[in-house]
Amino acid sequence: MKINSFGIVDTAVQRPCTHFDERPNDEDISLLVIHNISLPAGQFATPFVDDLFMGCIDCQAHPSFTDLQGLRVSAHCFIKRTGEIVQYVPFSKRAWHAGRSEFLGRSQCNDFSIGIELEGTDTTAYTQNQYNALQSLTKALINKYPAITRSRIVGHCHIAPGRKTDPGDSFDWNYYFAALPLTSANLE
Repeated sequence: MKINSFGIVDTAVQRPCTHFDERPNDEDISLLVIHNISLPAGQFATPFVDDLFMGCIDCQAHPSFTDLQGLRVSAHCFIKRTGEIVQYVPFSKRAWHAGRSEFLGRSQCNDFSIGIELEGTDTTAYTQNQYNALQSLTKALINKYPAITRSRIVGHCHIAPGRKTDPGDSFDWNYYFAALPLTSANLE
């Protein structure tokens, strides 16, 4: 898996959305944030996550979608339960995934982070295919953006505590980190 100079993953399905803007400093990519999402909550393989990120979700399609009316959010990538990676925003651009957030005293995490959404919930185990895809993508990100180190890979819950809980207790951090190098030099 390779990431080109525009921040595009060569093996991902490309679904360019309009919910992004320019980063204040595109050389400051130094944080990876892992999220989860399912729409409706707990239902998988629906078209609604894609519709949300593409800005065309029908808020009448399910009663829980009323809060999504007018919401403009995105992630850089979405990893389906099959392991398929869908890219919505090039990594060189600022996706709108973190909201009110802070990491090590620095607010506005969207400015310097990459957001990866896993299709899932806080309480449903993620699939082996998702871990494989996330681990491969993370290795490619560490190679491309060496400021992203193991200590700068977090969940949404870590940068928005009390407001967000994802990726939840169902995410196996130890298993995920076990497949990653200790440093980017280990990737060469």
